[in-house]
Amino acid sequence: MNDLQMETRTQRELVGAVVAHLNNGEISDAIAYFGDKFEFSDHGLRLQFTNHRRLSEFFKKTREFYPDLLMQTGRILVSLDHVTIEWTLRTTLIEPFYVGQSRVVPVELHGASIVRTENGRITEWTDYYDGLSARRSALGAYFEEWEL
Repeated sequence: MNDLQMETRTQRELVGAVVAHLNNGEISDAIAYFGDKFEFSDHGLRLQFTNHRRLSEFFKKTREFYPDLLMQTGRILVSLDHVTIEWTLRTTLIEPFYVGQSRVVPVELHGASIVRTENGRITEWTDYYDGLSARRSALGAYFEEWEL
């Protein structure tokens, strides 16, 4: 996608395109919407990324840990250069149950993102959700270890 096409997208379309690409596992396409200088913050996991390579790794690991993850968007509000989006993440986890057995656990996580755009690119993306009920500790632990 060329720069002109990306600049002509509305802010709502821009955020929607990122969500669609992530839902389809198209990490590189999603990352392409972020500006050269940006900040991605996940307050549920207390993680922050400021370069494309690390953000790409975060999205790839998210897909690896939760292969059937789907973000369903709800209300989307646009104000000046900000987009606020309500969302629900749905996935399933396989957890140990009794000795040698496991069970499938559906997970539904509600949250919101606030996204700032500038010149057709994302400069800030912040996710807010309850980190304790998210059941994403394995993902967070991977990146905490990576920081060392």
